[in-house]
Amino acid sequence: MTTTATFAEIGIDSDLVDALTTQGISDPFPIQLLTIPDALDGKDVCGKAKTGSGKTLAFGLPIVQQLERAQVKRPLALVLVPTRELAQQVTAVLEPLADVRGFKTTAVYGGAPMGVQTKALRRGVEIVIATPGRLIDLIERKELLLEDVRMVAIDEADQMADMGFLPQVRRIMSGISAAHQTFLFSATLDGQVGTLVSAYMDQPARHDAEPDGETVDTMEHRFLKVHHMDKVKMAAAIAESSDRTLLFVRTKAECDRVAKSLRDIGVEARAIHGDLHQRQRDRALAGFAAGSTPVLVATNVAARGLHIDDVDVVVHYDPPDDPKTYLHRSGRTARAGESGLVVTFVEWDQVNEVLGIQRRAGLNVPIIKMFSNDERALDLASWKPDPELAPFRGKRSHPMSRGRRRR
Repeated sequence: MTTTATFAEIGIDSDLVDALTTQGISDPFPIQLLTIPDALDGKDVCGKAKTGSGKTLAFGLPIVQQLERAQVKRPLALVLVPTRELAQQVTAVLEPLADVRGFKTTAVYGGAPMGVQTKALRRGVEIVIATPGRLIDLIERKELLLEDVRMVAIDEADQMADMGFLPQVRRIMSGISAAHQTFLFSATLDGQVGTLVSAYMDQPARHDAEPDGETVDTMEHRFLKVHHMDKVKMAAAIAESSDRTLLFVRTKAECDRVAKSLRDIGVEARAIHGDLHQRQRDRALAGFAAGSTPVLVATNVAARGLHIDDVDVVVHYDPPDDPKTYLHRSGRTARAGESGLVVTFVEWDQVNEVLGIQRRAGLNVPIIKMFSNDERALDLASWKPDPELAPFRGKRSHPMSRGRRRR
């Protein structure tokens, strides 16, 4: 299929194309080009693509185009997502498209009043975007019935597996008795995700929009050996040269502590983690997306599935536990084919741990000692470490990006 095909040329109706154009969306992303024709042809579709690659429209457009009017408490389409933030983001993408045809959408997730969600279901909605736990609660209360569901999308399936949601997903899928079409999108399609595909999809059309290595090839990687007492100032120095810096820590307590420490030295930063009320999480995300909060400090779980455009820098304030986490965290930048900067802080007793992650992730990048008053910290994207200092001999350094986007 040509990469220059339009939405109309791959089968999207004119009214939906117009709605996309109104939002400034004119050209399909690769995952959309690959999957939408099969989805409109009625096939189950299995797509491999990272967060930020356009997956929501890849399943959302076929869902909306094939919808009919639903009865109360009986949605026709169901989208399963791992987090409440992703539920909100998917809803924000699908709602304008559904409105074009007079259809209703609603998001149901934990941490929000159930009464508001049940009222929406009782009024009748065609599309429900849900986290598994809250959806099961509503099913058990008979506020939502699965009998009429004709289309199911499972988004970020690998994150569902990592967060332990697959038993709940299986329970939900087993309750959908009618003939239905299933879309599954994930960064990986093996392991537990593979068993999900085998169990609940009928000869799916498989598409891979992310060649191996693409997740890291579009990023600049810097590994900095830092002193524990200098980490907050180093994070502030890096954030000074970017509009949006997403900073990852390991624990909720540290999330709050680091955000406060940054504010104490004049950097507007907010925390996002699972113990915060939904209103606090929404406020932090809104400020970060709008640019009024240039630094967002997050735990791994809180950041899963987040769709935030134009993140300039990802900082692994605490090194990740494994290469998969490194890639997932880092994928908050370099979205939709753009490039980005990823910085990992390495304390003296974490060097061997980080070298192990580098080796398994295929990153042969020097770990350079640096302090926050070093001028290089203000523009790490332009500064290149000496490749002769690469830790693994006999291998080339990891390829860097093809030029970072400038503002």
